[in-house]
Amino acid sequence: MQDDPVAEFYSRHPYPPPVSNLDRARDEWRDPNRRRAEYHLFWPGSPYRADLKILVAGCGTWQAAKYALCHPDAQVVGIDVSATSIAHTDTLKQQYRLSNLEIRQLPLEQVPELQRQFDLIVSTGVIHHLADPDAGLRALAGVLEPKGALYLMVYAPYGRTGIYMLQEYCRRLGLGTSDQEICELIATLETLPQQHPLVSVLRGSRDARDADALADALLNPRDRAYSVPQLFEFIERNGFRFGRWYRQAPYRPQCAAIASTPHGERLAGLSPQEQFAAMELWRGTMTAHSVVVHRADTRASGTTIGVDDERWLRFVPIRLPWTRLIEERLPPGAAGVLLNSSHQFHDLVAVIDENEKTLFEHIDGRRAIGEIIDRSADRNHDRARTLFRKLWWYDQVVFDASGG
Repeated sequence: MQDDPVAEFYSRHPYPPPVSNLDRARDEWRDPNRRRAEYHLFWPGSPYRADLKILVAGCGTWQAAKYALCHPDAQVVGIDVSATSIAHTDTLKQQYRLSNLEIRQLPLEQVPELQRQFDLIVSTGVIHHLADPDAGLRALAGVLEPKGALYLMVYAPYGRTGIYMLQEYCRRLGLGTSDQEICELIATLETLPQQHPLVSVLRGSRDARDADALADALLNPRDRAYSVPQLFEFIERNGFRFGRWYRQAPYRPQCAAIASTPHGERLAGLSPQEQFAAMELWRGTMTAHSVVVHRADTRASGTTIGVDDERWLRFVPIRLPWTRLIEERLPPGAAGVLLNSSHQFHDLVAVIDENEKTLFEHIDGRRAIGEIIDRSADRNHDRARTLFRKLWWYDQVVFDASGG
């Protein structure tokens, strides 16, 4: 562990930036529908349960503490190679008296040493820094329960073009990670030409002036990125199968401006994987991919679901916490516009009419779709199915299909 340059790097430059207060997250997650929405995003066909065994693999400075605080009935284990990250996490553990959190300084590849299985594994921004990402992913497959889920985030190549250009620039100058060198790098970045691909990335980043964040992006000793086809090959060769995108609307041509172009019909005729790959190329600025995957050796029922399922009327829609209904400055004929504030792309808005708005407003996380339709003046099932398909595509809802 001590000889790993990545472990040494993150001990000197902890990332994400440490926090000393998780009160806001705790308060937001007190809403039981928020936990149910997250659960059914991972497992739409299984009854909700709170007593999960969760592994945060590469927990950074606060991620494991946040999971333990926001899921008080779960047992959470956080591992990380960085002693600094573990120390920050331990401070939060003591501050919030998180008796349901265990933390270990342990490389992800050595996770079998824990000698336990987990229902949910969270590994975001970690695998792509490993010397052997395949070995790391296989290690996670080995500690995932047969019906478990892995929430995985890895870098995407096209949106990181500017980052990789500046990484090469830093290598050519022989830049290190001393405080002075990082300060000089920050000053130099302010002179970048406005047309440089990195400028738009920095403009959209909350951590653009954080020294450790810039070091993580530009001076990290090791990272790689995966295009959509490479990501599918990666997960499939290491014991997993694709479940869904954590946020799926950016990958669906039905949710983009391109749907109304001459290419919309061609895209609709492609297989889902080919659609996803094409949309990554069309969007051009994706910096990461976040997926939910399951073990390939267990075909657990109900891990993927949609309104084309014949049981759709019995599904309970649950709003995702980042959704918003806009009712001002609407386009002609619209009663509302739905958006998900966690989306980075501004074209991902769903326009709804008055009948659709009524159906949407009846979603309370308890009523099944059939009950919602019965409360509506418009009881046309075809139109309702179209709406709920749209809500699902646009990341407005997930479905609890466990009662179907």
